Amino acid sequence: MRTLRFGYSPCPNDTFAFHALAHGLVEATFRVEPVLADIEELNVRARSGELELTKLSYGAFPSVGDRYRLLRSGAALGHGCGPLVVAREPMSLEDAVGGALAIPGRDTTAHLLLRLAAGAPEEVVELRYDRILGAVERGEVPAGLVIHESRFTYEEHGLVKVADLGEWWERETALPVPLAGICARADLDPELAVAAEQAIRASVEHAFAHPEASRDYVRAHAQELSDEVCAAHIALYVNEFSVDIGDAGLHAVETLVAAATR
Repeated sequence: MRTLRFGYSPCPNDTFAFHALAHGLVEATFRVEPVLADIEELNVRARSGELELTKLSYGAFPSVGDRYRLLRSGAALGHGCGPLVVAREPMSLEDAVGGALAIPGRDTTAHLLLRLAAGAPEEVVELRYDRILGAVERGEVPAGLVIHESRFTYEEHGLVKVADLGEWWERETALPVPLAGICARADLDPELAVAAEQAIRASVEHAFAHPEASRDYVRAHAQELSDEVCAAHIALYVNEFSVDIGDAGLHAVETLVAAATR
């Protein structure tokens, strides 16, 4: 039985969704070797095609080229779930991009949405996503682009919301916000890629059917997040699009990627 390396983030939505597959609780024709890493690290590693299965920011698709193909299951996509621009003091989005702005990676969908909404920042400061709130709070940068659980915790750092880029996207396109998807390496046997898609779907469905089963796995990787933040994170980012991206989801991804390559 072949072993496939599967890259996904240690964030609650991924550990919740993929717990069953990683622990052999759903049927699969292959073994899984989980590789947990920050989404931007996965984006960068995808450029060399390192992992057979990996989560990728949709914003990374142009830089990855034809190395990976999108699977229909496991997506992070939905409504009201977009990245935020936050700051210590109230300011306009124009002012935020006019100075130094911390971002969670150049290939993240968050960075792409920012550039589409307001243009490229005057000065980009790349930080791992979980270090951005602290950098803004300490005044190291005047504003930051935040993703994941930072959406729920920025106010605890005394920060204010400058813009919700998901709201901007939904207003402009009337489509769900496409954040990231699970991809199979293009050289993977097509039958094996289909089997992977089916197993990932089964894992997400198992998570919905047995929401407490992954609690210890989620908590082990959630660092200092409270149970309330973990629950809110999962509820926002794991949804019907995670089971199957659907036509609306695929249209959203195609629209985003097309905008990125204009």
